[in-house]
Amino acid sequence: MDYEILRLIWWALLGVLLIGIAVMDGFDYGTAILLPFVAKKDIERRIVINTVGPVWEGNQVWLILGAGAIFAAWPAIYAAAFSGFYLAMFLVLASLIFRPVGFKFRGKLADPRWRSFWDWALFVGGLVPALIFGVAFGNLFVGVPFGFDTDLRLHEDITLLSLLNPFALLAGLISVAMIVLHGATWLALKADDPIKSRAKKILPFAALAFFVLFTVGGWWVGRLDGLRIVSDVAANGPSNPLFKTVARIPGGWLQNYAQHPAFWLAPLLAYLGAAVATWAAAKGKALLGWIASALVPAGVIATAGLSLFPFMMPSSSNPDMSLTVWDASSSKLTLEIMLVCVIIFLPLILIYTSWAYKIMRGEVTESSITSDSNSNY
Repeated sequence: MDYEILRLIWWALLGVLLIGIAVMDGFDYGTAILLPFVAKKDIERRIVINTVGPVWEGNQVWLILGAGAIFAAWPAIYAAAFSGFYLAMFLVLASLIFRPVGFKFRGKLADPRWRSFWDWALFVGGLVPALIFGVAFGNLFVGVPFGFDTDLRLHEDITLLSLLNPFALLAGLISVAMIVLHGATWLALKADDPIKSRAKKILPFAALAFFVLFTVGGWWVGRLDGLRIVSDVAANGPSNPLFKTVARIPGGWLQNYAQHPAFWLAPLLAYLGAAVATWAAAKGKALLGWIASALVPAGVIATAGLSLFPFMMPSSSNPDMSLTVWDASSSKLTLEIMLVCVIIFLPLILIYTSWAYKIMRGEVTESSITSDSNSNY
């Protein structure tokens, strides 16, 4: 297969995996964020936890797949991102540790203070990854200060505080809003009253927050300097980010939309998903609401990817050394072998996941918790 086509396929597959993370991990992050607010009594909190109890570990597979795909298909991106965003990644991993520990330890003691502590630990384990992942995406639009020497050794000047710039924080809030929206539709689908009713009341506020923040973010992106490759592109050439010339262009991140109007379907998908999710929940169509809310992260991630293309990790200090689809990939042979693996194993993961969700379908109620208390969280 042509090297250029392989690179495009793996760029699209990376987007699919990121959407998988946001959709599958997203609703259990959102459920954890909502835990202290939709559940007042201990049994209600157990219901909330057990709506994701059977599936949250399986959902983590998408996070592992995403990291593994970046490592294998885009090694330069992996090296630059995991080195430059080290402290941010450490915060994410530290917060994610609260999740398995919180699920397993919460029920070990009946002391309300013990259980309240782990409830808030689960809240942190949902909020921090949702916020930091959004912040990371936001920094791609403002650029990250890194570059390479002539031997392609990476040098960067990234601090945790530099990552927490205003636009990146806005992107983080967009991420939190869409994750809370997704979690609220999940609780409306899986939980019994009064949790279901409380989640449905939160849902329109989460949707409104998303609408406002995403619109402000789009307006802001139009006023940022974007990058454009102004030299010849060796789409089939070696992966070397030193072989191109890049120019800064005011509002440049929106040029792809001007050239390809069909790209506007991506942000429209996010808006449509939020609107349909809110309407469906109000009409008692919980499953439709949850499916519609999954379109929100899909639309947001597609919007970001299409805006940045072909850039994958823009450099603010050395724009010519930014990492793109054409100069940051693994070898042609590596991409071919990995594509065969994806063709074999990704359908198996989807089939298994679908089967698991079918088996675990139905509402989680107080009676289902108390009737088998030892097997539930």
